[in-house]
Amino acid sequence: FLQVGRSTESPIDFVVTDTISGSQNNDETQITQSTISRFACRIVCDRSPPYTARIFAAGFDSSKNIFLGEKAAKWKNPDGHMDGLTTNGVLVMHPKGGFTEESKPGVWREISVCGDVYTLRETRSAQQRGKLVENETNVLQDGSLIDLCGATLLWRTADGLFHTPTQKHIEALRQEINAARPQCPVGLNTLAFPSINRKDVVEEKQPWAYLSCGHVHGYHNWGHRSDTEANERECPMCRTIGPYVPLWLGCEAGFYVDAGPPTHAFTPCGHVCSEKSAKYWSQIPLPHGTHAFHAACPFCATQLSGEHNCVKLIFQGPID
Repeated sequence: FLQVGRSTESPIDFVVTDTISGSQNNDETQITQSTISRFACRIVCDRSPPYTARIFAAGFDSSKNIFLGEKAAKWKNPDGHMDGLTTNGVLVMHPKGGFTEESKPGVWREISVCGDVYTLRETRSAQQRGKLVENETNVLQDGSLIDLCGATLLWRTADGLFHTPTQKHIEALRQEINAARPQCPVGLNTLAFPSINRKDVVEEKQPWAYLSCGHVHGYHNWGHRSDTEANERECPMCRTIGPYVPLWLGCEAGFYVDAGPPTHAFTPCGHVCSEKSAKYWSQIPLPHGTHAFHAACPFCATQLSGEHNCVKLIFQGPID
């Protein structure tokens, strides 16, 4: 039994705060009031195999009562028991095909206090609940996404994580790509991905890429197209114009759907992972605000953009 929410009171086992995207825009990073419920949801796991986990909206407070806000939708079912929804809703999406290379996005649903499955409300906090979906359950699967309106959680099973690449594997991939000594095609200097624990400091040898075409370079300060668009740069290899950013290896192993080499970068943040992982997250619509959905980088939550939300990187090997 696990309770999730914004409250730091003792009944909450897993405290969640609003996710600030990797955007540098200060307007977006100022969170004045959280939209996550204090007692957002509870997850109940069976003690015996197959250890089925079920999710329910809202949680029990210290007096062992279900805690719902005043504005939360509540109703009495035909069999007489009460049910309800949290103020901004607990949404769940089960990917089709689990969390594998072949996975596809599923349909977002809302979960009630009693664990019933409903279609989405018109907006997150609308009083009118969606339609009951009788042929679906609140059982979590490997790769299920849980959205609490301000933070999205990824549910991984022990068996699923057993087949996921480890931190050691990601480090081995980093060393392998660095051992190939990729070079800047202009400066001809050798590039290298920084170690995982240096993930916030741009280093001298760090690879940079033009995200419209994928050409990888070392850092240089030319190619600006205009003063207004600070990050619109012209690639010296192919003349394509687009964002030019440092590349970072995505270091959270649980987000990878396969163990492939880091060949693709998300746009516009520059986080790098395997092709299948990049393409999977590029097509997942994550809830945003009260009624919008958009794809986001799993490593930094930046809203994705560009033609395909990610780009294949083009490295140049050493000339010698």
